[in-house]
Amino acid sequence: MEEDKREKRQLSLGFQIAYALVFLLMLAVLELNKNTIVGFILFVPVSAALFLLYLKRVRKERRLIKLGFWAAWVLAFGLIFFITWPPVKPVKAVNCKDPGKTDAVATANGYVQGVLTEDGKVEIYAGIPYAVPPVGELRWKETVAVDHWDGILQADRFAPMSMQPTHLPIYDSLVQIIGFHDYKISLKDNFVPPVSEDSLYLNIWKPAGKAEDLPVVVYIHGGSLKTGQPWYADYSGEGLAREGVIVVNMGYRLGVFGYFANEELQKESADGSTGNYGLMDQITALQWIKKNIAVFGGDPENITLAGESAGATSVSAICVSPLAKGLFKRAVLESSTVAPVNPTHSFRSLKDALRSGKKLMEAYGCMTVDEMRKLSASDLVSAAETEHHVTVDGYVITKQPYESYLAGEFNEEAVLHGYNGREAESFLLFDNANLKNFEGKVRSYFGNQAGEVLDIYDPNTNEEAKEAWIEIWGAVFFDYPHYCLNRLEVKNNVPVYEYWFTKDNGRLGPWHSGEEVYLYGNIPDDSILYDENDRKLSEVMKNYYLNFAKNGDPNDDVLPEWKQNLASEDLMEFGDNNSMVKERKHELFAILDKMQGWSLD
Repeated sequence: MEEDKREKRQLSLGFQIAYALVFLLMLAVLELNKNTIVGFILFVPVSAALFLLYLKRVRKERRLIKLGFWAAWVLAFGLIFFITWPPVKPVKAVNCKDPGKTDAVATANGYVQGVLTEDGKVEIYAGIPYAVPPVGELRWKETVAVDHWDGILQADRFAPMSMQPTHLPIYDSLVQIIGFHDYKISLKDNFVPPVSEDSLYLNIWKPAGKAEDLPVVVYIHGGSLKTGQPWYADYSGEGLAREGVIVVNMGYRLGVFGYFANEELQKESADGSTGNYGLMDQITALQWIKKNIAVFGGDPENITLAGESAGATSVSAICVSPLAKGLFKRAVLESSTVAPVNPTHSFRSLKDALRSGKKLMEAYGCMTVDEMRKLSASDLVSAAETEHHVTVDGYVITKQPYESYLAGEFNEEAVLHGYNGREAESFLLFDNANLKNFEGKVRSYFGNQAGEVLDIYDPNTNEEAKEAWIEIWGAVFFDYPHYCLNRLEVKNNVPVYEYWFTKDNGRLGPWHSGEEVYLYGNIPDDSILYDENDRKLSEVMKNYYLNFAKNGDPNDDVLPEWKQNLASEDLMEFGDNNSMVKERKHELFAILDKMQGWSLD
């Protein structure tokens, strides 16, 4: 008898532990999926009621009762999960209750009123339209500049993200935890941001109060030209605006909506263009900024165009676009350029773009562009996986960027650019090399030059093979394009400053995009992923950036000298020690030059 009682007590304890673990797991799922607060309010009493009911009936010791409890609980959770699904809501420009409002500003298109940050030091104008929504008949048309609006536009919320593939909220949360090691529990983010074809809006951050002739930074976000949004915290304009610079960024058409190329579209275009609609959006935004930024206190003659990853691809393309002549003064390019003879990042030939576009139409069973325009945006959005490259369309980009530089045809007067120490690591998490497949990977990419590459990289262990492939892959897609850009800028006597970001931390470290939160001065005050050394480095990087935005030279009387990269081998390393270092991998660069037919003659 005593043994039976002890067994029941142990069984009861085991049940309670299981209940507690499942209870916490279900709460975590609600939080990670961003379910509404109502979900939490319903879940707790329902779970408690079922638990008490089970305890009341469990004395009968019927297995059916136990199974019934778990089934009822899972069913109740599922119901709560779906009826409290996070709603679609725009992202607030300032995430606090009743933020202060700015004075109304008179743009050429109408009045706009923004909001103040909680401390009142930065004004934000979010969701200002710069173009007519590219929907219906305007899908895959040249960007049409916005007309006039009536009344005062309340610019207190960011516009929808450009149309792009989306994931379940819980997926995005897990990416933050696993990939970024950065997740905060909050009851203020229980929603999902909207996506839409109607996304051609820009956002402005400026120092609060009266301003005049301030330097302007226009930032283009990355995301392989198929994903991304302008309001991401790492590159928010708030950090630079607090230091006296106006920052502007914008949404632009992505994926198939921004880069679908087609011969019929060429014929219907007055300019014979196709495939660069996202670039046209960015240039139209620059035109709006040039025309209107003075009323916000910015200097229209002192605009720096900046971007990271595919955003830097866009900057690089705009640097050689005749449509952008006079719209900006200097350029910042982080982790991408289209300067090689055959660019490796987010770029393809018009022939390849047209071929891909034809296959896409066949896949959708469409014979004409009109039929494609009748498809819903949600039906088309998955095509972002194939249609996300800029091309030489003869209008926005008139020739290979490399050829434009050789001809002295470009728009920038000074350049700050660079890449990170471990750019490729995040891209190779599930497709890296080992000792068994390393040689095959090298031969597959380098072909006739593979033997020369294998002479440089000769790994003896799986770890060495993995590290070698990370370095090679990063060089091909990130480091080498910057090496090419630097040589072209030097040839054209353009002041050029190159960096190499190597700082490790608890978040992204020197992976792709890891430099942004430093460069734009946005390390959160309460983040435990960065220490005081990180914050000091951010101040250094930000001050170099501020100097460059003001006058085209990152140097001042306080910071260590950042020398121009006149030999295309002198880089400023941003890491544990900020100092000039020599470029790596020149042997590999020479092989890539040979493969591409590189020449400055």
